[in-house]
Amino acid sequence: MILFVWLVLCLAAGTILLLPLFLWRREVFNRYSGGRPVACPETHQTAVVNFDARRAAATATEGVPDLCLTDCTLWPERSQCAQACLPQALRAEPYSPGERRVTAKPIYHLPVLLAAFVAWYLGIIWHSHYLFRTQWMNSIGLTREQVKHMVEWNAAHLLTIAVCLLFAYGVAGLLAVCHRKGVLQGVLMSLLLCGVVVASSWYGIARLPHELIVIEAGYTLLATLIVGAIVGGLNGKLVLRSR
Repeated sequence: MILFVWLVLCLAAGTILLLPLFLWRREVFNRYSGGRPVACPETHQTAVVNFDARRAAATATEGVPDLCLTDCTLWPERSQCAQACLPQALRAEPYSPGERRVTAKPIYHLPVLLAAFVAWYLGIIWHSHYLFRTQWMNSIGLTREQVKHMVEWNAAHLLTIAVCLLFAYGVAGLLAVCHRKGVLQGVLMSLLLCGVVVASSWYGIARLPHELIVIEAGYTLLATLIVGAIVGGLNGKLVLRSR
């Protein structure tokens, strides 16, 4: 579980550093999303245009976002136009006949809580005397008394629970942003998230004892697969219904 905790803590640190950039890009994406009514300067017909919101968000960090149209109701017949309606589109409010455009699906908390609990409980079993506790103690150089004090120290349990929750919410967040669901998609997102964290913290991991890496890698892989399967498979199925 040490490797899993280390990976998720590195993920948390990276998230804190990248969160402002992510929020800024998402704000720019939302600002330029949605169709906007304009009067075509060439044909004088009413049209609905769409900005390339992804391009605007990607270039916003350089200063002024690079704006261009990605769709128009007068296309493809006039797709080679000069896009002279851009100033109009900037002044126009997004065209929304119904609810406001949703850029991400909601995160369902019950699957996340269940996945985090299963991953945490798996860690208890994995590091118990029934499986790998002896090898784990030998690889770190701890005595039974020291391990007993660690088990009795509630803060250690709270830390592992928080780590499992953070990872499960990370997987749920990726699924929500990418509009994906299902066991396979959940597992893929979970493996992707774990792979990114492993790659970013490989220097620290490589310094751990080999036997410890093997034990923790087995638990991390199994926990990653379980979290992805539960969060993805129960996405939208296990929810709290409002009365």
